[in-house]
Amino acid sequence: METARQDAPHFRIALTDNRRQNKGGPVPTAFDVRTISGLTEAEATRRRETEGCNELPVGGQRGVLAIALEVVREPMFLMLVACGLLYLFMGEPMDAAMLLGFVCVVMGITIVQERRTERALDALRDLSSPRALVIRDGRQRRIAGREVVRGDLIVLAEGDRVPADAALRYVMNLGADESLLTGESVPVRKAASAEARAVGTPGGDDLPFVFSGSLVTSGQGVAEVLATGPRTELGKIGKALQGVATESTPLQRETGRLVRNLAIVGLSLCALVIGIYGVTRGSTATVWKEGILAGLTMAMATLPEEFPVVLTIFLALGAWRISQHRVLTRRMPAVETLGAATVLCTDKTGTLTENQMSVSRLWAAGETFIADGASGTRLPETFHRLLEYGILASKRDPFDPMEKALRHLGDRVLARTEHLHEHWTLVHEYPLSPDLLALSHVWRSPDGRALEIGTKGAPEAIADLCHYSAGQKDDLARQVATMADAGLRVLGVARAGFRAQDLPQAQHDFAFDFLGLVGLADPVRPTVPAAIAECYAAGIRVIMITGDYPGTARSIGRQIGLANPDEVITGPELDAMSDDELTRRIPSVNLFARVVPEQKLRLVNALKATREIVAMTGDGVNDAPALKAAHIGIAMGGRGTDVAREASALVLLDDDFASIVQAVKMGRRIFDNIKKAVAYIFAVHVPIVGLSMAPVFFTDWPLLLLPVHVVLLELIIDPACSVIFEAENAERNIMTRPPRNPSERLFSLRGVATSLLQGVSVLALILGVFAVAGRLGHPEAETRRALAFTTLVVANLCLILTNRSWTRTIFSMFREPNRALWWVVGGAAAGMGLILYVPFLRSLFHFNALHAADVALCVGAGAVSILWFELLKLWQARRGVPA
Repeated sequence: METARQDAPHFRIALTDNRRQNKGGPVPTAFDVRTISGLTEAEATRRRETEGCNELPVGGQRGVLAIALEVVREPMFLMLVACGLLYLFMGEPMDAAMLLGFVCVVMGITIVQERRTERALDALRDLSSPRALVIRDGRQRRIAGREVVRGDLIVLAEGDRVPADAALRYVMNLGADESLLTGESVPVRKAASAEARAVGTPGGDDLPFVFSGSLVTSGQGVAEVLATGPRTELGKIGKALQGVATESTPLQRETGRLVRNLAIVGLSLCALVIGIYGVTRGSTATVWKEGILAGLTMAMATLPEEFPVVLTIFLALGAWRISQHRVLTRRMPAVETLGAATVLCTDKTGTLTENQMSVSRLWAAGETFIADGASGTRLPETFHRLLEYGILASKRDPFDPMEKALRHLGDRVLARTEHLHEHWTLVHEYPLSPDLLALSHVWRSPDGRALEIGTKGAPEAIADLCHYSAGQKDDLARQVATMADAGLRVLGVARAGFRAQDLPQAQHDFAFDFLGLVGLADPVRPTVPAAIAECYAAGIRVIMITGDYPGTARSIGRQIGLANPDEVITGPELDAMSDDELTRRIPSVNLFARVVPEQKLRLVNALKATREIVAMTGDGVNDAPALKAAHIGIAMGGRGTDVAREASALVLLDDDFASIVQAVKMGRRIFDNIKKAVAYIFAVHVPIVGLSMAPVFFTDWPLLLLPVHVVLLELIIDPACSVIFEAENAERNIMTRPPRNPSERLFSLRGVATSLLQGVSVLALILGVFAVAGRLGHPEAETRRALAFTTLVVANLCLILTNRSWTRTIFSMFREPNRALWWVVGGAAAGMGLILYVPFLRSLFHFNALHAADVALCVGAGAVSILWFELLKLWQARRGVPA
């Protein structure tokens, strides 16, 4: 659980049943957060245990039985069962029993793998559940939405997803989108009520209820939860909340097509092998039974059932591993796309900087006050009203870092003065809008005299509200530029008084007086410069998009090491550009200042038009279109709205730019490891298929591989491709090479050709051992089969070792830890020892015992089979040829 605000809330807000929230005048009652504490943690825990968590039943989760039923329907399983039954029909009960026993082992391995994947997805679902800001024990806390209970007080703001059905106790311009429940796309206006105790029906304006799953589109409010989980309106309808999507990815679709094609080839070869075997060896019943076994073995050898398993496990566990770097994957295709990202578009505040602002400079009436280290320093009278009304234009219990900074300075230098107004009542709030980047708070003092209005916002917006002349605006712009060039974020502050009964509809209708400028410093995160340098080394361009002034953007750009920080495009310049001009200029510009969220979408489209793979960060409601349009939308988890989170593919849980870079590195590692696993699967199946087919065309050869041999190989192949390669660390050059071409296929011609060469070399050495065995005094079929199979197992292990890296040799990779590797290698070696030298097991596999010299021959041949690839790595390293 995360404490969103450390101090106890201390703001006073009006609670009224008056439906016209924009009116001034007396307020019937006051909702004082200082006097409410919400539920205690103990009571909340008791209610959660009694009434259950605030969640609906989640579909799609599979238990052990469901996974087992899926395994039973797999083609490989059905072929194994068919082989077992055929052995029984042939009067070989021991072979049948062993084969069916292996079936159970393979099923067990598959279930363990699938359960591991399910647990990873469950962890991601928990991370991605909606969040809620609640008041408990007198403190505001950010918790998972599933932990909300009946009676909780929830604090709502624009962009929040409502976690439960609740009655509003306070509202300020609150509107909600209830289309999920009503089908009406237009947001509805909300009112507050102190009396409502039962949830009404959704739909219609001025109702005092908000409903689970609806979206706050404007304003703010405090609501008391009346129903949770299946008792909400959403629960009654039976709709499920969205969670981590496990949709099919491009890689999975590509793999699915390949598996289908290979399955057709395998079944065709199966029929061909059965026919040729029976015709060429005499059409007796025994021959046809052997032919069917040979055909089924061929089908099992050809069917690459590991491919879909590899992708499912790698993507799910990859998303889980990325979450360990504080980045949540909401959409699986993002895991694939991360490694191809060529541009990272990032916000400045809170992502590149720490979002821990402090007031650094005040400017009023032509004078400047340096506020850094102002603790205990007397603030000159010139700046009192500037700071006073800056605080009045902020919340009493601020969450915004700029408002926190103003409040912090005020508490230090205005304490025990008449300039702090703890007992004034907030009457109305004019929110920030895209058309006017300023907000105003209307306050009433206890004596009930004229209303006081404090406003703050972008200096040009404040100058507009104060009706500045062109000359005044130019003078102000010069002062703003001076402060911005020092790396400060600049706010303008103004005040107004008002005596009429009804408040105006817009801020422009007040007579504002300009008070001055506030310059806020926000230090750069210490991890950012190194992360920027790492991006450039990896061929990834970084673009900073900020609402700040160009001077501030340039200063921060220089501090973080951004390329070409002096060339800036501003929001107004962006509006004046044609799409063609923007497409022409955007390849060389890395700084965009005074940009509003709606312009981010245009930047994304311009970058996509230049064939860039774009990752875009965002946190607000208006960022959602850009996040959806980007190849990789990245929402801020700490300060982002639920709308931004839902529109994104990734959620940055700590809002740190360095975490994005780590996620890119993980994305590259995941794709690399998938390629390694796929290469190994291709390579190892070539000799299996070859050994299954060879006896069909050489009538004097015995069957080299039987179904039981293929199953034993699967016991090595499955853990290798799903555990060993998934756990491999990133290559050393992973962040010093350019991004992957997004059109690069997983099954590229070069990759498949390399794998086939590996497999063919292994097959050639095995057939060579089989041929030489006769000349070495081993004419028996069982001995030659044992030699061939032992060589295949050794070569299999060597393929695992050599494919761990396509740039580093086997001996170099021994220094890279991988515990799963040694379990598989050790298990395979021990298993072969038992099979070769325990008579009972040896007879089940139709082997003869091998002498030490025979085993040495098998080990040597298996090692030599991949020697050419190791030499190729050394040659490429010396020549500087990329892998």
